[in-house]
Amino acid sequence: LAYCVGLAREAELVAQILEAQGFGCVSGICKVGSTPKEEIGIRESEKIRIGQYESMCNPVLQARIMNDAKTHFNIALGLCVGHDSLFFRYADAPTIVLAVKDRVAGHNPLGPIYTSASYYARLKNKGF
Repeated sequence: LAYCVGLAREAELVAQILEAQGFGCVSGICKVGSTPKEEIGIRESEKIRIGQYESMCNPVLQARIMNDAKTHFNIALGLCVGHDSLFFRYADAPTIVLAVKDRVAGHNPLGPIYTSASYYARLKNKGF
């Protein structure tokens, strides 16, 4: 279970369900390795929380954790776009996406599509 720190609670629930059903569960949080953002040239003014320590995501290390555990199947839960691609590239086992990261739509990127006949109908107008 490779997951985003922002979905740690959901990852815990998924792991509990998997284990209750007899599956072994290895997990790797996106911030594994705790590499500071400054290491890749992120300036203090560019951080989300200025003046605080921030580590960057490490999807390659997440994949290596799964590979070292010799997982047969991986589940991605809320990895960032691009980070998911890196995870897929470096993971040895097949991976399925349980949920995509979409904070605007509550991790339900099809929500705006489902409401395109009502709330988001204006998006079908040119020039919006």
